[in-house]
Amino acid sequence: MAEAVLIDFFGLKLNSQKNCHQTLLKTLNAVQYHHAAKAKFLCIMCCSNISYERDGEQDNCELETSNGLSALLEEFEIVSCPSMAATLYTIKQKIDEKNLSSIKVIVPRHRKTLMKAFIDQLFTDVYNFEFEDLQVTFRGGLFKQSIEINIITAQELRGIQNEIETFLRSLPALRGELTIITSSLIPDIFIHGFTTRTGGISYIPTLSSFNLFSSSKRRDPKVVVQENLRRLANAAGFNVEKFYRIKTHHSNDIWIMGRKEPDSYDGITTNQRGVTISALGADCIPIVFADPVKKACGVAHAGWKGTLLGVAMATVNAMIAEYGCSLEDIVVVLGPSVGPCCFTLPRESAEAFHNLHPACVQLFDSPNPYIDIRKATRILLEQGGILPQNIQDQNQDLNLCTSCHPDKFFSHVRDGLNFGTQIGFISIKE
Repeated sequence: MAEAVLIDFFGLKLNSQKNCHQTLLKTLNAVQYHHAAKAKFLCIMCCSNISYERDGEQDNCELETSNGLSALLEEFEIVSCPSMAATLYTIKQKIDEKNLSSIKVIVPRHRKTLMKAFIDQLFTDVYNFEFEDLQVTFRGGLFKQSIEINIITAQELRGIQNEIETFLRSLPALRGELTIITSSLIPDIFIHGFTTRTGGISYIPTLSSFNLFSSSKRRDPKVVVQENLRRLANAAGFNVEKFYRIKTHHSNDIWIMGRKEPDSYDGITTNQRGVTISALGADCIPIVFADPVKKACGVAHAGWKGTLLGVAMATVNAMIAEYGCSLEDIVVVLGPSVGPCCFTLPRESAEAFHNLHPACVQLFDSPNPYIDIRKATRILLEQGGILPQNIQDQNQDLNLCTSCHPDKFFSHVRDGLNFGTQIGFISIKE
């Protein structure tokens, strides 16, 4: 049973003819009868002031109602916006506020493919959609069943994407201004930084607002994450078209850019100018590496598994092998991560950290000792030959625990499965 029911009147012309009202009354009564008891959200979507033209047929919204229809409409929430993108995004916000995922869309057949194209852009696999045909009226006020259009052309799809992108760009930043944490260790020939959670457009509480990762398990669609990334690129000064993220597998595999890209990897290295590489973090450590002598850089994602597997030194060794970097020239900056105040592991997993150095573990004799993955990472880097003064992990906001600071950072430990993601990024200036 659908948790939310949307009726698409976006392209429906309602006039005063009796048969029009009877058909509408029948549709709305049917929705109310079948769904009112179970559905938590009944919604009518329509256009406020523009028309949409497709294949020479213009869709207009003229919502003129009789007293009987007006009374029935009071049972439905009406969302009326200037564009399909704005209307569906507003509806998505209302659905997300209620934490709903099962949605029925009652839509005219000639608009079904168009509707699906917008939904594919604005929703993720968290949501389950079913579609039902709605009778529509064309000029003259006569209702008839329209022909379903099954194909969206490349030009039409680009038009849909442009409409969504334009709308998202118009949205204000949430939770404050965009903030980028930088390190004085990294020279000016690089663009680099670590993001926080402020200054983006993601509105879901655990993703608000500068979430930079989308997946099928989260409610933030790729278009929202891409808009956040566009704003970051503008603020930091890098080319968003040459931006790469690691493909996390909690391992020590490294992609040396220019070689064949693996299916998954937790580190990237490059010496290509103008290319921005990034590591994800939401308790795990996003690590940035830079060699100003050989003009090479790298990033790594270090969770507790990757830390023990040596992903940080694997990234360093890739830079040495591929670009001829020297250990004494490489500087390493650890981005914000969960601290030993909030991160625990079962004792059998904690033992490996204790063996590395007892200072990495607190309350080792407890069933779930507290682990300091930052200290472990520094120890492994120093053991590998990185100079202690070339490792920054305790300055500015870098050493703040992500779990302890919900105003600044996302955290898997704190927020659960629907957590947001910040990043560490670096590029060599062109």
